[in-house]
Amino acid sequence: MRRRLVLYGFVGWMAATIALRAGGQYLLRPGDWRGTLVLFAVSFPIMAFLVRRLCSGLGGAVLVLAPTLLLDPFSSAFFPVVFPNMAPEVAGVFGGWMLWCCAAGLLGTTFGRSTPA
Repeated sequence: MRRRLVLYGFVGWMAATIALRAGGQYLLRPGDWRGTLVLFAVSFPIMAFLVRRLCSGLGGAVLVLAPTLLLDPFSSAFFPVVFPNMAPEVAGVFGGWMLWCCAAGLLGTTFGRSTPA
């Protein structure tokens, strides 16, 4: 089960990276603070829901999110190489968005669960 969760996380990371490489310039635009706020607002509940559906606890969430947490720092550091279609100015927004999504996944598995008495 643990390997499967890491695999889900890696496949999700790879799919998202490919999607951003193909069309990220339409999603992350320099100076578009309204678009960034909408992106953050929409991403949080989606990630919380998805990670919560995949795993039953915080340990599982860490495994699902580990590929993003381990690989996206390199995507941010080498942003113009990894995402040549996007303006280099949005690298910080990208990094913040990844942290936001990971926080959503972690919180999605911890809040709202009933604990046995």
